Parts: sequence; structure tokens; C-alpha cells
Amino acid sequence: MTAEQNSELVRRTFAEAFNRGDLRVIDESVGIGVDHQHPDEASVSDHLKHVITAMRRAFPDLHFEINQMIAEGEWVSCHSFMTGTHDGELRAPLLPRNGPQMIPATGHQVNVAHMHLIRIVDGKTVELWHVMDTLTMLGQLGLLPGRSAAQAATGARS
Repeated sequence: MTAEQNSELVRRTFAEAFNRGDLRVIDESVGIGVDHQHPDEASVSDHLKHVITAMRRAFPDLHFEINQMIAEGEWVSCHSFMTGTHDGELRAPLLPRNGPQMIPATGHQVNVAHMHLIRIVDGKTVELWHVMDTLTMLGQLGLLPGRSAAQAATGARS
């Protein structure tokens, strides 16, 4: 596949799976490989479906907007922002491992930066690196002591 085709596959995966909750695209676009954020998972596809389902349960209006995308050969890198309203329970694996295992709905809105580096071979994602600004999300949910949701969203300090 060309770099342009790989970029389109990534865009389609975000639009269909994350933004609309249609997990069929995961079966079509994810192959056997490794998610470096969760390398112990036996199935990247099943893990990704679990994460998307948990995100959409916690943030029913979940939306990813890709701001920048760079593709070269098998690799696609993108910077995106996740937005949504925390109207459902937020559960692991979306939370830090040493933190709480469940956070009840707060009603707060989030705007969280993400970075993805994705390797695609023969039309399937086979390698994923992902970084999410979890501290900002927790601050926007009002869960960091001494940092309100408004401070987290603007970057202001108390």
C-alpha cells in the first residue's frame, strides 16, 4: 500500500471506530502485531475494541480530530485531540495502572492530546505506539488536587 492509502486507513479507523463506534473496521484494519502501550495483550484487535468500547461508554459523544498526519512508507504518525463529555463510568484500561480502577461520571468535558505512530503492512495495522495526555484529562475531570478543570484546560497555574 502507498503512504496515502495507509493515511486513509488511519483516518477511516478513527472516523468509524472511535467517532461512530463501528468496530467492524478494527477487524478489517488490524492484523497480528503489537500495541507497545499494552504489549502483553494477546490480541491487539480485541484489546483495541475493548478500549474503544470503554472510551465510548465513558464519553458517549467521543470524537477524535486529527490535526496533523505524516506518512512515509509503512508508517503513519498523527497528532489528534480527543473531545467528549464524561457522562459514563471511566474504567481501566483508560486509567493509570496505579490509580483508581473506576471513576464515576463527572459531566465534565475533555479535550485531550494524543500522538500515534502506526505501522501498516498489507493493509493491516501491525504495530502501534500511542501517547495520551492522561494528566490533562484527569485535571479536566477535576480529579487532580489543586488543579481545577478550568486550570487544566487553559494551562493556568494556581
